Amino acid sequence: MPARNHLQLLTLAVLAILAFAGNSLLARAALADGAIEAGAFSAIRLAAGALVLIPFLKPRPMLSDAKGAAALFVYIAGFSFAYLTLSAATGAFILFGCVQASVMAIGILKGDRPSLSGWLGLFIALVGLGWLFLPGGEAADYVPAMMMAAAGIAWGFYTIIGRGGSNPARNTAANFMIATPFAIPLVLLDSAMPSVWGVTLAIISGAVTSGLGYVIWYRVAPQLKLATAASMQLATPVIAALGGAVLLAEPLTLNVAIAGGLILGGIVLTLRK
Repeated sequence: MPARNHLQLLTLAVLAILAFAGNSLLARAALADGAIEAGAFSAIRLAAGALVLIPFLKPRPMLSDAKGAAALFVYIAGFSFAYLTLSAATGAFILFGCVQASVMAIGILKGDRPSLSGWLGLFIALVGLGWLFLPGGEAADYVPAMMMAAAGIAWGFYTIIGRGGSNPARNTAANFMIATPFAIPLVLLDSAMPSVWGVTLAIISGAVTSGLGYVIWYRVAPQLKLATAASMQLATPVIAALGGAVLLAEPLTLNVAIAGGLILGGIVLTLRK
């Protein structure tokens, strides 16, 4: 691949990773202070993404788009409800640890046999996830932690589905369009009306860091090997952790540092040839 194409690919990948981290920070900024609740945040996020992507929706959504839409809905719903209580760093580490584990599992089912270092890396990453779930750990509130784990598994499937698409913008638009109606009933679970600030953050998350961010990512992902596509997302929890500390005044605890180091170190091992 020419150097110019490498640079373009790297630039798009960096933009996508910043968008992924931005989603964690926007969700925490909106949900932690009660500016909006999880149901409305999920529905508005999907609707805003669908609206901004309408120009790309040709041809119209088809039945084949249903799998991607279902994965997207599970990811966004689990993500929103989990971030009612999880910090940006804890949520992001759980999310992307489960993304990598699910992508590896799918690869194994497809006949991709990891090396010894791959198995060791997966074990270490899972130990890191388990560290967060220990009593007194940041994920000891198990319901939101499991919701984020489900979101990570769904995002892993969404990554696999997106790599197989021939038209990233159109496929992403169709996924958002199909998933939006299913998120509307989630609003009934909320107990209060959202504020203007909360709605604004949800719109930015849907239209910019989700809708356009995912289009960029699925422009990049098909050009990468499966393991590489998963590993590039490892920068997301690091950026989210630093952003949460700087922008949201969330503490970077020793538990998060240890778990994050195990998760990232383990996943790096899975990528060794």
